[in-house]
Amino acid sequence: MADFGIRRYRTVFISDVHLGTKGCQAELLLDFIRHIECDSLYLVGDIIDGWKLRSGWHWPQSHNDVVQKILRLARKGVNVIYVPGNHDDRVREFTGVHFGGVVVARDAIHETADGKRFLVTHGDEFDGVVQHARWLAILGDYSYRALLAANTLFNRARRRLGFGYWSLSAYLKTRVKNALQFVENFEAAVADEARRRGVDGVICGHIHKAEMRDIDGIVYINDGDWVESCSALVEHPDGRLEILEWAKIRSWSAITRTVDTVDEAILEPVAA
Repeated sequence: MADFGIRRYRTVFISDVHLGTKGCQAELLLDFIRHIECDSLYLVGDIIDGWKLRSGWHWPQSHNDVVQKILRLARKGVNVIYVPGNHDDRVREFTGVHFGGVVVARDAIHETADGKRFLVTHGDEFDGVVQHARWLAILGDYSYRALLAANTLFNRARRRLGFGYWSLSAYLKTRVKNALQFVENFEAAVADEARRRGVDGVICGHIHKAEMRDIDGIVYINDGDWVESCSALVEHPDGRLEILEWAKIRSWSAITRTVDTVDEAILEPVAA
C-alpha cells in the first residue's frame, strides 16, 4: 500500500459522519485521520446518529475506532470542538462540558490564520423541516437511509468491477428540482445568519453537499459528509481553506480487517 505521508493543517472540519448507521464510511474516515496532523479539529454535527441508534443498534468496530481516534487526538493536545447537529442533538444538553478533552459548543466562531472570522454551526436550525415538521424529517431520514443502502450495494458492484467509490445518492440529489431548491434556500439562510453575526463567512454541514462559494459577500462553506462525498474542510497554515474529497484523493475501496488493536482498519487499492 502506497504511503501518502502525513498532511499538516492548522484546522480540520468534519461533519455528518453518522456513526451508528450502515451508510457511514468509517474506514475512509479512519484513513483520513491517520494521514493528518492539526492544531484544532471541529466536529460539525451529526457525528453519532442518535436517531438511528434509538431504533436499532449498529456499531461495528470501525465506528468505535473513529471515536477512539478522535479522543486520542484530544489527549495529544489537539483542540477538539464538538458542535452537535440534529441527529446528535442530545449532546447539546452538555454545552460547555469537556469530555476527555473534547469541548461541546452550541456553535463557535473560528478565526483563520489570515484573520477571517467564520461562524461554525451544523445548520439544522436553518432547516424548516427539521425545526417545524420533525415527523417529516424522520420520515425523510428513513427514505434517505434506504437510498444509502442502495448506494452501498451499487458501490459493492463497482468494486467487483474494479472501479472506485461513486455516490449514487449524491448524483440523484443534484437532479431533483425540489432538492436543489432546498439546498439554495438553506445556503441563503445560513449565509444570512453569518451576516447578522458580523463575521466573514460560515462553515456548516447538515445537507451532505460539500461547497465553497460567495453568497452576497459572505463566504459559504459546507464541509460535506462521510456517507456520500467523504469530504472535509481543511485550513492550511497560511489560512487558506480547501475542501478535500478523500474518496477521490485516495481512489481506494474501503474494507476492514479483524485485528487486536484499535488502529488497524485498512484500505486496499482498486483500479481507477
